[in-house]
Amino acid sequence: LTRNIPTCLSSWKIPPCVLKSSQSEASLNISNNGLSTAPLQTLTEEELMIKNTVKKFAQQQVAPLVSTMDENSKMDKSVIQGLFQQGLMGIEVDPKYGGTGASFFSCVLVVEELAKVDASVALLCDIQNTLINRLIKKHGTEEQKATYLTQLTSEKVASFCLSEAGAGSDPFTLKTRADKKGDYYVINGSKMWISSAEHAGLFLVMANADPAMGYKGITCFLIDRDTEGFHIGKPENKMGIRAASTCPLTFDNVKVAETNILGQVGHGYKYAIGSLNEGRIGIAAQQMLGLAQGCFDYTIPYIKERVQFGKRVFDFQGLQHQVAHTATQLEAARLLTYNAARLLEAGRPIIKEASMAKYYASEIAGQTTSKCVEWMGGVGYTKDYPVEKFFRDAKIGTIYEGTSNIQLNTIAKRIDAEY
Repeated sequence: LTRNIPTCLSSWKIPPCVLKSSQSEASLNISNNGLSTAPLQTLTEEELMIKNTVKKFAQQQVAPLVSTMDENSKMDKSVIQGLFQQGLMGIEVDPKYGGTGASFFSCVLVVEELAKVDASVALLCDIQNTLINRLIKKHGTEEQKATYLTQLTSEKVASFCLSEAGAGSDPFTLKTRADKKGDYYVINGSKMWISSAEHAGLFLVMANADPAMGYKGITCFLIDRDTEGFHIGKPENKMGIRAASTCPLTFDNVKVAETNILGQVGHGYKYAIGSLNEGRIGIAAQQMLGLAQGCFDYTIPYIKERVQFGKRVFDFQGLQHQVAHTATQLEAARLLTYNAARLLEAGRPIIKEASMAKYYASEIAGQTTSKCVEWMGGVGYTKDYPVEKFFRDAKIGTIYEGTSNIQLNTIAKRIDAEY
């Protein structure tokens, strides 16, 4: 049978159409008593430039490789190299360490644009910027910053290592321990679900240096990939974000110098909580908002051109209502995410707002991608086109960096405290 495919339905290698509603404009720098009064989606000239640069990079260098990377569960080295060459692995890092020196909001825009094309690439970039770099920038010594930030902005991928087999949503019950021996520590234990581990050269590992203190003994260690006794397991065979490696780790009498402690002994749990709160904004922007918008942008031109019963599929009122509902939810997710990012930049509390953005964007991404598969019908269910991949990729959003239920718990606790 011959498929009657509308001409707008492009292959994996051709960038999808972009709706005007998902585009932003440069800021007019309107202010009132020093406070910005511009709409949340109004960008500074620098932010708009970064957004457009990343959009071009994603469409030209990432899009042609997405299908192959997904099928092989392997990220192409040229993509990782491209992220470094474009300055996207050190967005907030000070230029003296080789970084771009841009804002946190710029990170959100970068991750969102990458996710419109491939959530796996967006995840790699997101972890490097919103977790790894921010942790070292905040808590690292000058020597650690000079050593690691210069590498992280130019060539080295890093992983954040918290989760274990028995420590998922309750991460501070972790069993990996670090025993002090003179001027070094010996680490034993294991980690699971560690993103970017296959390509990482540096690992930020949470281990308990004083189990008697419970979670208050948790300490963050900087461990290089080639450290003796440190082993990286086989990547998981996942449903989605397949090009983003997720591996188990084992530590067998791994010796780590005292100088490789990040921050203070026993403060690892504080660093983890803080970084995850901020990282949730990145996840909301990444495998959620950007992913959902990318899927939506790919689908709408198809249903506007496909004809059934003598008229465009888009012209059926039942479908129009679904499209309008979905577009409204996407806009709400974007505003929640952008608001949380702007609050963080302003030094305002973001725990509740970050959880709201992550929760809502994750849920909406699942609903949006599911609807898009339905709207495209049979072709939406095939691997010839990226919509089914968006659908598979979206599911992880309600699971990692805090499940949807954990986000709801956090939101409820903040509301309880507020009243």
